[in-house]
Amino acid sequence: MNLMTADSELSAMHDGQASSSHAALPENQFAEAATIPSPRPVAVASFSQLTEKLEKYLPSAELRRVRDAFRFADEKHLGQVRKSGEPYISHPIAVAEICADWKLDAQAIMAALLHDVIEDQDVKKEELIERFGAPVAALVDGLSKLDKIEFQSHIDAQGENFRKMLLAMARDVRVILIKLADRLHNMRTLDVMDRPKRYRIARETMEVYVPIAHRLGINSLYREMQDLSFRNIYPFRYQTLSKAVKASRGNRRELLSKVHEAVNGVLEKNGIHAEIYGREKTLFGIYRKMRNQHLSFSQVLDIYGFRVVVDSLPQCYVTLGVLHALYKPLPGKVQDYIAMPKLNNYQSLHTTLIGPYGAPVEFQIRTPEMHHVAETGVAAHWLYKDEGNLTDLQQHSLGWLQSLLDIQQQTGNSAEFLEHVKIDLFPDSVYVFTPKSKIVALPREATALDFAYSIHTDVGDQAIAVKINNESAPLRTELQNGDIIEIITSPNSRPNPTWLTFVRTGKARSAIRSFLRTINLSDSAELGRRLLAQEFRSLSLDPAIPADLIEKLLYESGAKSMDEIYVDIGVGKRMAALVARRVLGIIDDQSKKKSKNKDASVEEPPKKSEPVIIFGSEGVNVQLSPCCLPIPGDAIIGQLNLSRGLVVHTTECSQAKRLIAKEPDKWINVVWGEELNRRFDCHLKLLVQDEKGILARIAAEVSESDVNISTVGMETQDKFTVLRLIVQVEDRAHLARLMRRVRHVPGVTKVSRERE
Repeated sequence: MNLMTADSELSAMHDGQASSSHAALPENQFAEAATIPSPRPVAVASFSQLTEKLEKYLPSAELRRVRDAFRFADEKHLGQVRKSGEPYISHPIAVAEICADWKLDAQAIMAALLHDVIEDQDVKKEELIERFGAPVAALVDGLSKLDKIEFQSHIDAQGENFRKMLLAMARDVRVILIKLADRLHNMRTLDVMDRPKRYRIARETMEVYVPIAHRLGINSLYREMQDLSFRNIYPFRYQTLSKAVKASRGNRRELLSKVHEAVNGVLEKNGIHAEIYGREKTLFGIYRKMRNQHLSFSQVLDIYGFRVVVDSLPQCYVTLGVLHALYKPLPGKVQDYIAMPKLNNYQSLHTTLIGPYGAPVEFQIRTPEMHHVAETGVAAHWLYKDEGNLTDLQQHSLGWLQSLLDIQQQTGNSAEFLEHVKIDLFPDSVYVFTPKSKIVALPREATALDFAYSIHTDVGDQAIAVKINNESAPLRTELQNGDIIEIITSPNSRPNPTWLTFVRTGKARSAIRSFLRTINLSDSAELGRRLLAQEFRSLSLDPAIPADLIEKLLYESGAKSMDEIYVDIGVGKRMAALVARRVLGIIDDQSKKKSKNKDASVEEPPKKSEPVIIFGSEGVNVQLSPCCLPIPGDAIIGQLNLSRGLVVHTTECSQAKRLIAKEPDKWINVVWGEELNRRFDCHLKLLVQDEKGILARIAAEVSESDVNISTVGMETQDKFTVLRLIVQVEDRAHLARLMRRVRHVPGVTKVSRERE
C-alpha cells in the first residue's frame, strides 16, 4: 500500500517526532512502536444498567428469564477475572448491553450472558437446554464453536474457522450479532493486552469483523470498530490525526455554525421540519482518504458535514432541492441511495455543496426510519420469529446469508471458501436491471456473467451471450450503473475454464470451479499423481508406495482412496509436498532396514527434484498465466496455487519473480513435454504506418505462416498505428518465423512480443 503522502503529512504534523520509517507497513510486522493513546475509560457494566435498557422493550416474563441466565452465568464465572482485574461477568453483561441497544430478543440477550460458559466453564449443551430451552442453547453452542481466527496460522486453519463463523451466521443471524457485540467490547478494553496481541486482534477485527458489520448495515458498530482497530494497528498515525482534527474543530466552528443556521432557516421558511446533526468523518475515514487520494490533511476538506432527518420520503427530495437553491452543488457529488439502496440496504440522499468561503460541505438527507436502519442495520426492528413480516433489509441480508450456504456447497475446501466470501463481503456496488426492471446489486467491476450467476447457477452455467441495453456484448463485459441486462442461454452450454479469469463474485467463481471439478477428475488425478511422484523423488522415496503405507496415509488424511488424494492434489486442495512428508514421517522400521547394507557413515545426498512435464492440455488444473502467456520453448516455472491448481509462468516473468520472493516453497520446476498437440496464445505488438491496406497485408502474412489471429486491437499514436494481436502458435520457433515474415511487410516498423 502506498502511504507516502499520508504518512509524510502525518509525520510533519506530529510535533517533529516523525520518522520516515512510517512510510509503509509490512503486513507481518507490528505496525508502529508509538504508545497507543489512552481512550476514554470504559465503564464496568452492571446488571442494573442492563435491566434498565431491557425494561423498555421486554415483557416482565422474559425479563425474569434473562435474570435467571445472569444468575447462572454469574455463578459459573465466580472467581474468574479479566486481565484488567475486573470480575469476568462484567464482559458478558457488557455484550448483552450492546445487544440490548439493538433491541434483540430475550433469547439473544440470554445467549449473550451465557456465551462463554460452554467454552470457559465446561458447561454441557444439554444442561443449557434443560434450564433455558433449545433455542438459547443452540445460540450459545454456535458461539462456542467459533474458534479464534489466528491470522498468522496456516491458511487452511484460517479458512476453516472463518467458514465455521459464517455458516453459523447463515443458520441464525443472531449468532453473528452477538459475536460482533463480543468483539466490540473486547476492542473497547484492548489496552490491557500486550502490544503484539493488540496488533493481532485489531488486524483480525479490521479484516473480518469490520467488513461483516458493514455488510449487515450496522454502521455505528462498523465505524467504532474501524477506529478502534486503526488506533491499535497504527497508534502513531491515530494519535497525530486525532490532534489535528481537534485543532481543526476550533478553526471551522464559525463555518459550521454559519451553515447550520442558514440551513435551519431555509428549511423552516419552506415549511420543512427537520433535525440537523453535525457529522464528523471517522479518523480512519480521513486517513483512508489521505492515503488513497494522496492528500495532505489540509486537503481533506469534507471532514465535517451535516445529517438532515426529515419527516417523510417526499420531503427528502424537497430538502435536496432547497439545499441546492441555498448553496451550489459540486458536479457528480449527488447520490441517490434511496431509490437505489446500497448492498447493506443503507438509504439516504447524499450531496456535497459549496458552502461559505468556498468550503465543500456534505449533507446526508434521510427519514427517521432510514436513520435507524443506517445505524443498526439488520438488527433494526428485530422480527426474528415472524419470517413472514421481515423487513426489506432483513430479507436482503438473509438472502446474502443463504448465498453463503450455496458457496459452501460448491466449494472444494475451507481456504477456497474464505477466498470466495471475502470477494463478496464488502465491495462497492453497481446497480443494474433485469429486462423486467428488477434492480440487482453486484460488486463493482462485476461482469455480465456474474449477473447471470446472481440470477441462478443454471443461468450462469448455460450462458452463451448477453444483451446490454439491447446491444450484444461479450459475457466478460464489465457492468455499469443503470445497464439493462438480458442473458441468452443454451441447454447445451457449459462453463469454460477461461471464465475464471474475469468473473468477480464469489458465487460465480465457486459455481464454475464446482462444475469444472466434476468433469476434470481424471485430468486432476493424473496431475496430482505426477506432482506427488516428483515430491517423492525429491525426498529420495520410491514413488511406488507400499500397501501398508497407503493404508496409514489414507487413515491419517481421512481420504477414501489414493485416487481421491491425487485429485485433491491436482485441484490444489492438498499440497503434494505435505503429503510426501507425511509419508516420510510414517515409514516404519522395516522400510528403514532396507538401507542398512549401505555404509552408515556416508549419507547419500538427496536426489534433485525432477521437473513436472507440462503438455498444455491438462485442462483447468494447469493454467498458463495470462501475465506472461508462456509458449513451448520458453523456460518455465510452476506455482502451486490453492485455488487455481498449477499456474505456469515464464522464468523471466516479473510477476513470478515477485511471488517467488514472497513464497518460494510454492514453486516447482516444470518443463514442456515433447509431444504437444495444441496451439498457444501469444501477444504481439506491431508499430505500423497509418496507411490504407496495412492490416490486410499483415493478416495475409499471418495466414501464410499457418497462424490464427484470435483478437485484434488498434490504437493511434501520432502518425503511427499500434496493432495488438493475440495469435495462436505452436512454439517459439513458429513464433519466430511469423515475426520474421511480418517484419518484411511494407509499412511495418516494429514487431515485438508483449509479455505483460
